Amino acid sequence: MSSAQTARYEDLPRSYHIFKWRILLAFAGFYLFLYLGRFNFWPVAPLVKEDLSLSNFEIGLVNAMLLWGFGLGDLFHGRLAETYGLRLWVMIGAILTTVLNIITSFATSTLTMAIPWGMAGFVNAACWSPGISMVAQWWPRRNRGMAMGIVGTATGGAMVLMWWVSGYVGAEWGWRAAFRYPPLIIAVMGIAFYFIARDRPADVGLPDYIEDDEVSAAPESLDPERFKGLGPYKELLSNPRFLLASHVKGLENVVRYGLTTWVPIYYFEEGGLSIESTILLTILLPVGFLIAPPISGIISDRYLNSRRQPMVIFSCATSAIVLVGIALAPPVNVTLGAVLLLIGGLSMGMSPLSAMAVDIAGRHMSGTASGLLDAHGYAYAGAQALIFAAVLDMVGSPWPIVFLSMAATRVVSGIMISRVKV
Repeated sequence: MSSAQTARYEDLPRSYHIFKWRILLAFAGFYLFLYLGRFNFWPVAPLVKEDLSLSNFEIGLVNAMLLWGFGLGDLFHGRLAETYGLRLWVMIGAILTTVLNIITSFATSTLTMAIPWGMAGFVNAACWSPGISMVAQWWPRRNRGMAMGIVGTATGGAMVLMWWVSGYVGAEWGWRAAFRYPPLIIAVMGIAFYFIARDRPADVGLPDYIEDDEVSAAPESLDPERFKGLGPYKELLSNPRFLLASHVKGLENVVRYGLTTWVPIYYFEEGGLSIESTILLTILLPVGFLIAPPISGIISDRYLNSRRQPMVIFSCATSAIVLVGIALAPPVNVTLGAVLLLIGGLSMGMSPLSAMAVDIAGRHMSGTASGLLDAHGYAYAGAQALIFAAVLDMVGSPWPIVFLSMAATRVVSGIMISRVKV
């Protein structure tokens, strides 16, 4: 790339900064609606369980298929999008997500639900790592924590929106309606995003920024030949820091998706709440996911010199304490449960692992890195769905064991990430 095509970040034209915000806000706005077709199973899971007479293990299996399908998609979509087009891949994933949600709505058994739901997870993954790669093309490491935090707020907002819309639709018109109608907006938003966004600054005649932070500049300075074909996989999978961060992401998802999978059923069955009350209580968890990410990003960018590790450790310690509280608190104490779920969501949302992965990889491998990190996350998340389901199908439904196990994973995560100096 010639010097005419690059510029120091301080010297980039005003039009560049306008466009970088356009890209970021367009992706965040699109992602705000994406969970209407990914995690919409969670708030209506009690209704599905009752209607189809499923066991906890079968509920866990259906959920695991979605999570593993998403993780499998993560392995491929980031790299394919880097090769064939980032915004194109996002649009394709959005349209197919809508289609497969509608197919899932006709399920009559565990098998007929699990298969299309797993496929929905696979295609939905096409909307994540390509979008993160697009953000990385426009935002250098010095501001990336804030940018990724805004994306994190969109994912938290997506969870809140999904919990409210899908839960309400399911409660009023049945769980099948939650899979048929809200997901229609995903295809519309995906098409709109395609026309609004651009993959890279060069696509609109703007220069690329010169990365001045050594952490991300080092991988970006590699021979371009090493970025071709399977090269990014080789580079990242041989990087000890990236691998350790990926496994921490996996353990983090054991808790993040373990809570969102089982907390509604826990308060519905053990707390004796109605489906409407359960949704109102448990929505506080994604509210925390919504608020925390930009705060974490701004703190790491402005006060920690873009270091992500301290925020991850803080997230691990705080969430571990909250999980012990959930395990010990009686589920009928709705007020205490609400406080714990809100703090739990806030603490989990303070972990900037996605930004850390892009920092380690640099912008040229950002899609592949984001996909690999997320693939680890969803492999672990799918495993928890089955493991905790098996535990809960034991006599007595030992719920405290589930939440204490999650707390233990947060302690282990904190110890592991302390070795990743990024």
